[in-house]
Amino acid sequence: MLDINPGLIIWTTLTFLILLFVLSKVAWKPLVNALHAREQGIRDALLKADEARRESERLLAENKAAMAKANEETSRILKEGRELAEQMKNDIVAKAREGARAMMDQAKEDIQREKETALLQLRSEVADLAVTAAEKIIDESLDEAKRKKLVDKTLQSLPNN
Repeated sequence: MLDINPGLIIWTTLTFLILLFVLSKVAWKPLVNALHAREQGIRDALLKADEARRESERLLAENKAAMAKANEETSRILKEGRELAEQMKNDIVAKAREGARAMMDQAKEDIQREKETALLQLRSEVADLAVTAAEKIIDESLDEAKRKKLVDKTLQSLPNN
């Protein structure tokens, strides 16, 4: 059944060693080189991934800083806008008050002028009525010069109010 053949063992061992030598010279080096190249490619890919991760973290930090700056700028602009609106409101209110005060002063002056004009008219009419009544009482007619003199004298005797 099983026979041990020493010649076959020697030739098999010799063939195996030759095949091992040939494979080590021909196939082993390319296999090892391919494995080293693959290992180096993986290392490079890991380095690039790490570099990309660091770059993305840096960009994220820059974006956060830019967003914070933009938020700060927005807050500043809104604050300035509110202050400007408040100032404009105060200016408009002050101008409106000033205009109302000027209109009231003008109205008071107009009323005073009208009052003085009305008082002068009233005095003149009262004086004319007094002269007319006096003419009827004394039943004599005064000439224009005497009448004017009498009116002026009566006006001077009246109080100023």
